[in-house]
Amino acid sequence: MIRTYALAAVLLMAGAAAQAGDLKTLKKINFDMPDDSAITFPAGPGEEAISGNCLACHSADHVMNQPPMDREHWHEVVEKMIKAYKAPITEEDAATIVDYLVRVKGKKE
Repeated sequence: MIRTYALAAVLLMAGAAAQAGDLKTLKKINFDMPDDSAITFPAGPGEEAISGNCLACHSADHVMNQPPMDREHWHEVVEKMIKAYKAPITEEDAATIVDYLVRVKGKKE
Protein backbone atom coordinates (compact mmCIF):
# COMPACT_ATOMS: atom_id res chain seq x y z
CA MET A 1 0.00 0.00 0.00
CA ILE A 2 2.80 2.44 0.92
CA ARG A 3 4.55 1.57 -2.35
CA THR A 4 1.38 2.44 -4.26
CA TYR A 5 1.17 5.86 -2.61
CA ALA A 6 4.90 6.45 -3.16
CA LEU A 7 4.58 5.50 -6.84
CA ALA A 8 1.53 7.76 -7.21
CA ALA A 9 3.41 10.63 -5.61
CA VAL A 10 6.38 10.14 -7.94
CA LEU A 11 4.09 10.02 -10.97
CA LEU A 12 2.26 13.18 -9.84
CA MET A 13 5.54 15.02 -9.36
CA ALA A 14 6.78 13.87 -12.76
CA GLY A 15 3.56 15.05 -14.36
CA ALA A 16 3.79 18.40 -12.62
CA ALA A 17 7.39 18.81 -13.72
CA ALA A 18 6.44 18.02 -17.32
CA GLN A 19 3.62 20.56 -17.24
CA ALA A 20 5.90 23.17 -15.69
CA GLY A 21 7.89 23.13 -18.91
CA ASP A 22 4.80 24.53 -20.63
CA LEU A 23 4.71 27.60 -18.40
CA LYS A 24 5.98 30.83 -19.84
CA THR A 25 9.32 31.87 -18.48
CA LEU A 26 9.57 34.97 -16.35
CA LYS A 27 11.43 37.83 -17.92
CA LYS A 28 13.22 40.64 -16.22
CA ILE A 29 11.83 44.05 -17.07
CA ASN A 30 13.34 47.45 -16.42
CA PHE A 31 11.37 50.62 -15.87
CA ASP A 32 12.01 54.07 -14.54
CA MET A 33 10.16 55.30 -11.49
CA PRO A 34 9.04 58.94 -11.47
CA ASP A 35 11.61 61.26 -9.95
CA ASP A 36 9.81 62.73 -6.96
CA SER A 37 12.94 64.59 -5.87
CA ALA A 38 12.04 67.25 -8.42
CA ILE A 39 8.97 68.15 -6.34
CA THR A 40 9.94 70.43 -3.49
CA PHE A 41 8.21 72.74 -1.08
CA PRO A 42 7.55 76.23 -2.42
CA ALA A 43 10.12 78.72 -1.18
CA GLY A 44 9.18 81.06 1.60
CA PRO A 45 9.01 81.49 5.35
CA GLY A 46 8.75 78.10 7.04
CA GLU A 47 10.20 76.08 4.16
CA GLU A 48 13.23 75.12 6.24
CA ALA A 49 11.06 73.98 9.18
CA ILE A 50 8.76 71.83 7.06
CA SER A 51 11.65 70.36 5.07
CA GLY A 52 13.69 69.64 8.17
CA ASN A 53 10.85 67.99 10.05
CA CYS A 54 8.39 66.50 7.59
CA LEU A 55 10.64 65.05 4.88
CA ALA A 56 11.85 62.37 7.30
CA CYS A 57 8.54 60.57 6.78
CA HIS A 58 6.76 62.29 3.88
CA SER A 59 7.72 63.38 0.39
CA ALA A 60 7.06 66.99 -0.52
CA ASP A 61 4.69 65.63 -3.17
CA HIS A 62 2.65 63.84 -0.51
CA VAL A 63 2.28 66.99 1.55
CA MET A 64 1.57 69.26 -1.41
CA ASN A 65 -1.16 66.94 -2.69
CA GLN A 66 -3.19 67.20 0.50
CA PRO A 67 -6.46 69.08 0.18
CA PRO A 68 -6.47 72.74 1.19
CA MET A 69 -7.37 73.11 4.88
CA ASP A 70 -7.91 75.97 7.28
CA ARG A 71 -5.53 76.79 10.14
CA GLU A 72 -7.45 74.68 12.69
CA HIS A 73 -7.22 71.55 10.54
CA TRP A 74 -3.54 72.04 9.70
CA HIS A 75 -2.86 72.50 13.40
CA GLU A 76 -4.68 69.20 14.09
CA VAL A 77 -2.63 67.42 11.42
CA VAL A 78 0.67 68.66 12.82
CA GLU A 79 -0.40 67.82 16.40
CA LYS A 80 -1.38 64.31 15.26
CA MET A 81 2.09 63.81 13.80
CA ILE A 82 3.63 64.86 17.11
CA LYS A 83 1.31 63.03 19.50
CA ALA A 84 0.26 59.91 17.59
CA TYR A 85 3.37 59.31 15.51
CA LYS A 86 5.95 60.81 17.90
CA ALA A 87 7.39 63.25 15.34
CA PRO A 88 10.18 65.12 17.16
CA ILE A 89 8.95 68.60 16.25
CA THR A 90 9.48 71.49 18.65
CA GLU A 91 6.57 73.77 19.55
CA GLU A 92 8.26 76.61 17.67
CA ASP A 93 8.71 74.51 14.52
CA ALA A 94 5.15 73.18 14.80
CA ALA A 95 3.78 76.73 14.78
CA THR A 96 6.04 77.64 11.84
CA ILE A 97 4.93 74.53 9.92
CA VAL A 98 1.26 75.33 10.49
CA ASP A 99 1.83 78.92 9.31
CA TYR A 100 3.60 77.61 6.21
CA LEU A 101 0.88 75.08 5.40
CA VAL A 102 -1.84 77.70 5.81
CA ARG A 103 0.07 80.00 3.46
CA VAL A 104 0.71 77.42 0.71
CA LYS A 105 -2.14 74.93 1.22
CA GLY A 106 -4.69 76.96 3.14
CA LYS A 107 -8.35 76.76 2.34
CA LYS A 108 -9.36 79.74 0.25
CA GLU A 109 -12.36 81.41 1.89
